[in-house]
Amino acid sequence: MKITTRGRYAVMALVSLASYSRGNPVTIQLIARQEAIPESYLQQLFLRLRKKNIVKSVRGPGGGFILSRHPSEITIGEIIRTAEGKQAGVGCRSSGRQCGMINKCRTQGMWEALEERIDDFLDSISLEDLFEKPATIVQETGT
Repeated sequence: MKITTRGRYAVMALVSLASYSRGNPVTIQLIARQEAIPESYLQQLFLRLRKKNIVKSVRGPGGGFILSRHPSEITIGEIIRTAEGKQAGVGCRSSGRQCGMINKCRTQGMWEALEERIDDFLDSISLEDLFEKPATIVQETGT
């Protein structure tokens, strides 16, 4: 899994949304200010997140965005995969490059195992974990 600025911003924005929302809509302007992310960038991200049913938009006065599900049901892996779009992997097989050595490659299994561990790790952390108890994530992972 390749994680770019888009993926990092999506996680930051949704942690901010989850912590400020508490069931009420939060504006993109507030999230942009709190996280120092350009508003236009957030609008693009929230469009992707809405299409994948991670957030809902609320129109009208007092409108904004809310989470579509409880924060404990949304994983960081899901957020990043949604934000990043096309999956870009660690190993050359998943990156789409063809080197001609794929059948003889002694390192391919290692890259695939790493990719799987990254996905498992990110899927083990919920949005709720990051805004309720961020310090325990670091302690539990040993980093």
